[in-house]
Amino acid sequence: MKFFLVLLVFLFGAWLWRSGRQKNAINKPPSPLNTPQNMVSCSHCGVHIPQKESVQGRNGVYCCQAHQKQAER
Repeated sequence: MKFFLVLLVFLFGAWLWRSGRQKNAINKPPSPLNTPQNMVSCSHCGVHIPQKESVQGRNGVYCCQAHQKQAER
């Protein structure tokens, strides 16, 4: 009888824990890290970087301002 009571308490706790996790997973908006991003390659060195982090130049897209300055001299 004692074992049965401990088992019921354990199962009830596991049920509460799982139901709480499912509610959080449904209500949570998608993380920006999980969404796909457009990637571009640097016109100077060829490294691929997210388009939002790139530097626009006259001759293309660059990974940093130093590469933009070197390529557009």
